Amino acid sequence: MSAGEPNNELWQRLAGESENGLWNDLLLPRSKRNGQLAFSPLAAPELALGIETVYEGYLVHYGHSRLFTPGEPNLALLLGDRLYARGLVLVSELRDVAVVADLATLLEFCARLQAESLTGDGALWAAGIPRLGKGGIRNESEAFLHSGDSNPLLRLAREAAGAEPVERALAVHARLLS
Repeated sequence: MSAGEPNNELWQRLAGESENGLWNDLLLPRSKRNGQLAFSPLAAPELALGIETVYEGYLVHYGHSRLFTPGEPNLALLLGDRLYARGLVLVSELRDVAVVADLATLLEFCARLQAESLTGDGALWAAGIPRLGKGGIRNESEAFLHSGDSNPLLRLAREAAGAEPVERALAVHARLLS
């Protein structure tokens, strides 16, 4: 499954992950959901649901959710945080602490980027996701935040996942954040 393609099974699982009424209340009708995958095609398939759940939380906070209509800002904040937490739980079920640590680091750098109103989060996601459990991107992310040059991150992403999949993921990301 490549970036930009819908994965109906994955989305059914994510929509069905609800543990409370709020999650269900905020789901978009099926006809209005956007099933495009973003960055999970750059990682191992067993990470897909966790990655897309975390990324959906990111979209609720900073972009356009593919599955939810959070409405007012307080609900968006709660839902986004809930999606982050659920995605991290899903990833942690694989029992690979390095993957969870690298994903948390990616979220840390994305939050720092957003807090400073900087651009380039797509490069962080594209480089970080294929490197989950393989040492992550802490040094490259620090360098990016200081220099603003995303080229080293994008080069790392392309080396890890291939140029075409990275470009597809970045295109999906750009549409969802615009």
